[in-house]
Amino acid sequence: MWIRLLTMLLVGALALASVGHSSGFANQVRTVEIVVPGVELLFIKRGDFADAATGDRWMIQALTVDPKLARLQLAQAMDEIAGAETTSSMAQRHGALAAINGGYFRTTGIVRGEPIGALTIGGNILSEPVNNRAALAVFDDGKQIHAAVTHLAMTAELRVDGKAIRAVNGFNRPREKDELVVFTPEFHRTTLTAADGVEFLVEKNRVTKIADGAGSSLIPANGFVLSADGASREWALKHLRQSSRVELRTEIRAEPALPFQSDFILGAGPQLLAAGKPVFAAEAARYSDSLYRQRHPRTAIGWTAAGKLMLLTVDGRQKFSVGMTMAELADLMSELGCVEAMNLDGGGSSTMVVNRKVVNHPSDAAGERPVSDALLVFSRGKRK
Repeated sequence: MWIRLLTMLLVGALALASVGHSSGFANQVRTVEIVVPGVELLFIKRGDFADAATGDRWMIQALTVDPKLARLQLAQAMDEIAGAETTSSMAQRHGALAAINGGYFRTTGIVRGEPIGALTIGGNILSEPVNNRAALAVFDDGKQIHAAVTHLAMTAELRVDGKAIRAVNGFNRPREKDELVVFTPEFHRTTLTAADGVEFLVEKNRVTKIADGAGSSLIPANGFVLSADGASREWALKHLRQSSRVELRTEIRAEPALPFQSDFILGAGPQLLAAGKPVFAAEAARYSDSLYRQRHPRTAIGWTAAGKLMLLTVDGRQKFSVGMTMAELADLMSELGCVEAMNLDGGGSSTMVVNRKVVNHPSDAAGERPVSDALLVFSRGKRK
């Protein structure tokens, strides 16, 4: 492995043109490691780290990726929706050069790891958007990575025998009161549902089995399961019969429209920067106030005007690093030269892995947190 170390002490207003704008911090140390050609790892220690110091301190890790020399891939925990796995485990399992954690997810219960927000892979909807939040879209044309931040809305409906129509409420997640939810093979072996609804197994667009009051139906590999509760259950029992023909229609609307057909779309947010301007305040109502105003460990992704990708983590909730507010994170991404940037899941989830080693300091007392998905970096010539 080719590694070059370069350490720079920045004092006063001294800045590094190669990594962005001046930070304005009096005490700052930056260390750069060239991991492989096209992938560089920057460590930033910002603040006074003397034993007696009481001021704010930060430890930051930023991975710069040349989109022509590397690939970006989305990995799912345990290779399914209903699962949680550490970022380092996913990176090792797929043979990735580097990785960061991905989107928001359910942290407890039988479907721990289920994404909260948009998730599409290869055009297949695996999880529906939430509150029109920001989402990362990625496409690789075989020569370089293309990325964009957009905001998604979805409509989905079920048609039975070309006549009856019912709105679909969600994909691959726990069924709530009166909802109709679709479970695809990517979810798990079964639907993991309670026995208080009705489920219809669909193969080749035909109902092949009806399970009322049973729950946890097997999901056919060549189809899906319709799971209904309350009012949706009553509608389904009225309109669906053995061998009924069903059609699932979905529409994803992206704003702004995407300039490519995505390999994957990952919801998280908020968007931090657009065309070099901070835009996170526009989405504040879609997230909790504490996510914005309190300092937390952070994970983010962005890219520069030249197209270089930036994958970043900020340590937090620890004596040596206090974390950042959303405004501070947006400022940091701009300082590092990004013109587009988006926040990913943070807190105890924030993890960066390089060469099978966790290079940040996850904040959970138990250590690295199992998460829903991860963004993996590979050298362009290498495939799993």
